[in-house]
Amino acid sequence: MTIRPQNLETIAPVFAAFAVKQTAGVDDLKDAHIGRAVTLTGNLEVGPGTDGSVVLGKLIALTLTDADDGERQATVQIGGICRLPISATYPDINNRVVGGANGAVKQAPVLAGYDPAGGNIARGHVLVVNGTTDCTIYLG
Repeated sequence: MTIRPQNLETIAPVFAAFAVKQTAGVDDLKDAHIGRAVTLTGNLEVGPGTDGSVVLGKLIALTLTDADDGERQATVQIGGICRLPISATYPDINNRVVGGANGAVKQAPVLAGYDPAGGNIARGHVLVVNGTTDCTIYLG
């Protein structure tokens, strides 16, 4: 008997709305970023996850269209289980993650002196790794 497949991403997601960070009057998040990692960039403001950034969560949706700079709101999954793309250094099961290239995530560095007050910048708990494509994370 095999174990029945489960859709872990439907378990207790927590969503929140944020403003979208702008650079020179242009939104930093576009429709192409949906499904990728985002980071907190200001007071209730998010932008794309970058290499080594603290992962806030997964961008789920944006209001309006890419042409509506300055008016869009972002819906971000900040808790529960989600799948995010990965980049090198690829995480392993039980690792935590930080921002990787282009809104992906990568294995978090070891705890060091440069980490902020309160601990390591790592986020989540990796449950599943799908090769070099993506991983399923419990955001907590």
